[in-house]
Amino acid sequence: MKQKTSPFAFPAMLDRMSFIWRWSLMRNNRPENLKEHSFDVAVIAHCLCEIHNFITDTIQEHHIYSSDVVVLALYHDAAEIIVGDMPTPVKYNNELIRTAFKDLERRAEESLVSMLPNELQPSYRYCMCQKGSPEEMAIVKAADKLSAYIHCINEETAGNREFSSAKETLWQSILKMDLPEVQYFIENFLPAWGLTLDQLSEK
Repeated sequence: MKQKTSPFAFPAMLDRMSFIWRWSLMRNNRPENLKEHSFDVAVIAHCLCEIHNFITDTIQEHHIYSSDVVVLALYHDAAEIIVGDMPTPVKYNNELIRTAFKDLERRAEESLVSMLPNELQPSYRYCMCQKGSPEEMAIVKAADKLSAYIHCINEETAGNREFSSAKETLWQSILKMDLPEVQYFIENFLPAWGLTLDQLSEK
């Protein structure tokens, strides 16, 4: 077997998430990069899974493995390392643009997967190309929208009205998802954003 002489580039490429800036069409008080967004989505997705498993799914009808969902969330926007962050108003402007960009994202994901040893590619393809169950992907999508909504809250709290319209649009899309675990998160966790450190620390 011919030995590979150059290093596998996948982890180094993932590290470049910190160079991809989100909300590029908007004035940000505190810019947000793709790496921190991916972490936030993973944290929220984990929380939604545990809410589902131990609070809202009281009859234990369908357990969702949070570890699987967290991995899917970590890689949910990895293609943007190559294609960049396409602003939502542009990405969803019409079906032709949306379809073309989705195809571009799939090609970018495959390009990233190809930077791994052959033995690891199937496992990472599952994560990178969003092969989770409908229930798992619904959690990731909800966490993604909640993370974006929270960024809008943080910007408004800092006095930036630039995000008011985006915040309302995201709020309506979150409500339309109609997931019990999301509703629980909204009622019991979301109000903490916008509080001061002293307020957050109160027992």
